[in-house]
Parts: sequence; C-alpha cells; structure tokens
Amino acid sequence: MSTTASTPTPLRPASAGVLSPARTLATAARVLRQLRHDPRTIALLILIPCVMLFLLRYVFDGSPRTFDTIGASLLGIFPLITMFLVTSIATLRERTSGTLERLLALPMGKGDLIAGYALAFGALAIVQSALATGLALWFLDLDVTGSPWLLLLVALLDALLGTALGLFVSAFAASEFQAVQFMPAVIFPQLLLCGLFTPRDAMHPALEALSDVLPMSYAVDGMNEVLKHTDMTSTFVRDVLIVAGCALLVLGLGAATLRRRTA
Repeated sequence: MSTTASTPTPLRPASAGVLSPARTLATAARVLRQLRHDPRTIALLILIPCVMLFLLRYVFDGSPRTFDTIGASLLGIFPLITMFLVTSIATLRERTSGTLERLLALPMGKGDLIAGYALAFGALAIVQSALATGLALWFLDLDVTGSPWLLLLVALLDALLGTALGLFVSAFAASEFQAVQFMPAVIFPQLLLCGLFTPRDAMHPALEALSDVLPMSYAVDGMNEVLKHTDMTSTFVRDVLIVAGCALLVLGLGAATLRRRTA
C-alpha cells in the first residue's frame, strides 16, 4: 500500500489580517520614536500653525473682526496642511527605505500599519490642535460664540484628515520633492473652494458643486457653525461626520496601497 506524501502548506500568520491593538500600538510607538529624533518635523507640526495664527492676528490688528471671521476657519486649515506635508514625507521615507516592505513580511496586517501611523500622527495632532486652539482663544482673543471644545474637535478632525491624505498620496510619489508637489493638486483646490475667500453659494455653480464634494469645505463650515452658534447645530454634526467619514475612507484607500513588492 503506497503512501502519498503531502506537500506542507506554507504557514500564514492567522492573525495577520486581523487588526491587533498590540501591533497597532507597537507601530505607533516606533513612529513616535523616530519623530522624536527629528526636531525640525516636531517644530513644523507643533509651532508653525501657532506662528501662522499669531502673524495673522497682527496682520489684521486694525480690524479684529476680520481675524474673528477667518481665524476660526484657518484654525482648522493650518493643521490639515501641516499634517498632510509631514505625514506624506515621513511615510514616503518608510516606503522608499524598504521599512514598510519588511514590516509587511512580518505577521502584521495592512490595517495594523495604517492604524499605527494614524495613531502616532493623531497623537501629535491632538497636541498641535490643542496648542493652536488655546493660543487663538486665550491669547489672540479669537471671539467665538460656541464652545471651545467643539472648535478643538473640528481642528483635531481636520488634522486627522490631513494625516489620512498624506498617508494616501505617499503611495504615488517617488521622492520627497514629488510628495510636496502633491500639495498644489490635493490641498490648494480645496483651499480655494472651501469658502474661506468667498461664500460657496456665491461661486460659479460648477465650482460650488465641486466644493460640495471636497472635505475641507465641511471643515470650514463646521468652524463657522461654532463661530456663530452657541449650541451644537444639526449642520455642525453633519459637517463633523463628513470630515470624519472622509478621513476613514482615505485611510482605507491608504491601506489598499500597501503591497508587498516581492513574491
């Protein structure tokens, strides 16, 4: 009686496809350790939004109402822009150095990596948003009708959206210079159409329709709701949910760009 030898099947980590808190926290801790040794990046993340708000306040020193009008919007826009720049460049370094490739060879899923990066940069976003919001409200006398906590919530979600966009576009850049070049394509159109310079309903109908599908428009709308209303409005809840949903969607797209290049 002959016995047929079975070919052993390559072992595949059973938990690699499942989001693991331990692996996610380990990834976040590694990213934060790397950033700790890069003071220029920390300065860009933490100080630049505060410096920009400080300059803006005294640019409009003779017209404080103008600062009140646009300051709240920029409180959300500045974190989005800085987190986009830093995240796209930092993630691109990981891709081009082969770090992501080596990590994907370990029992670690794409979700663990993306969630770890989002958690690390999200922690920095909390610090950044808290400092910028505190500076604007208590030192630069930004006059808002609603709760400062709602203002901080929108600023934080905007920073997380910038993180998600940076993670996503890093997959399409071959160098840090190319990563920066994505900013005019991804950020500038949203900046022009978000309602910062003119109300969106005063734009050409085609541009207004385009602005309706851009997440920064809802970030600015959410800030304006806090600026004008004492209570949380249904429009504010809608705006916050759209910004959060866009961030999660883009993070999912970012996870889809993580592929092993070796067989």
